[in-house]
Amino acid sequence: MAAIGLRTFRKTGFWWLRGNPWAPLSAGFCSRGPGPRPTSARQRDGIRNIVLSDPKRRNALSLAMLKSLQRDILHEAESGDLKVIVISAEGPVFSSGHDLKELTDEQSPEYHAEVFQTCSEVMMLIQNHPVPVIAMVNGLATAAGCQLVASCDIAVASDKSSFATPGVNIGLFCSTPAVALGRTVPRKVALQMLFTGEPISAEEALLHGLLSKVVPEGRLEEETMRIARKIASLSRPVVSLGKATFYKQLPQDLRTAYHLTSQTMVDNVALRDGQEGIKAFIQKRKPVWSQ
Repeated sequence: MAAIGLRTFRKTGFWWLRGNPWAPLSAGFCSRGPGPRPTSARQRDGIRNIVLSDPKRRNALSLAMLKSLQRDILHEAESGDLKVIVISAEGPVFSSGHDLKELTDEQSPEYHAEVFQTCSEVMMLIQNHPVPVIAMVNGLATAAGCQLVASCDIAVASDKSSFATPGVNIGLFCSTPAVALGRTVPRKVALQMLFTGEPISAEEALLHGLLSKVVPEGRLEEETMRIARKIASLSRPVVSLGKATFYKQLPQDLRTAYHLTSQTMVDNVALRDGQEGIKAFIQKRKPVWSQ
């Protein structure tokens, strides 16, 4: 459903950027229902910053939070003005995972199914999205919150951050977080986290591949935005093609992977920006990208 959403989402134009480049996404894009919106999103210079904004509830991935996050990620996903997405959070907890109050028997099995299906769609949407998605983590990320970090293309965290899949401790094994975690860290590391529920530090997460980089808390935003600005300065068509191909070749055998990526290289060379970059390098000048 996420991939379908990317293809069918209707473009409306970045009209709000003209007056205020850091203005939030349009009101029509907000989650329905009473109370404040659980996420906020702002965009400038090709970088969309999405913030989990419910620190009082430890940024729990409630159904409302998931739907709001999904809308912020999908919003004008095909627009050439969007180059990279950064997901961060307010407060000392990046995300505590699912809202357990939504998982009691006071809610129906159908509601529970909607929660987990929506969460899975959000995680797949991140991988299927045409631009890179970066997690900027400053604090604790547990269960589905850890799953969100593992699902992002790049993850930068402060040295005070920690990560856990503690569902087993309350009788709810982190089976869906295990999908992203098990595809990001070595199997034995993932299973130790899943079987014990014990947290790992940011340095351990970096060592095992859950994180791209760990920096002091005071440098977290600076370093994350440095990476985001670098990506935003590059050709979106080239980066999008590269991201899609990277994930497509991963599950293939070696021969199939090389066949697939060889054809992608041919397609890349045929792109306008592919030719522009090659000619700019030969002519010793900076390339002028189409987007």
